[in-house]
Amino acid sequence: MKPNSLTRLLILVGLLAAPSLLAQQMPVPPPSTWHPQSLGHAIANMVIFAAIGLAVAIIGFKVFDQCTPGNLAKEIVENKNVAAAIVAAAVILGVCIIIAASMVG
Repeated sequence: MKPNSLTRLLILVGLLAAPSLLAQQMPVPPPSTWHPQSLGHAIANMVIFAAIGLAVAIIGFKVFDQCTPGNLAKEIVENKNVAAAIVAAAVILGVCIIIAASMVG
């Protein structure tokens, strides 16, 4: 091998071995958690998450309503359009699933 190739090989081996060498020397910190320590904290977290979830779900529905032609809420309430109600329900459920997945992590 040429000296240039040997140098490249040693650098490559060093880069591949560095994470395992550093992992052995550095202690691993305990995982941080935000889980509540009491029932009161759990209820407070639930209320906060529910309020944020409802607000974002309503905003998501309003954004969808603005993106579609006509007024979806008026179509459902005044014209009793079942198909529009099914579409609106699907949009709200979809937004809620995304919100729940983002809150769980």
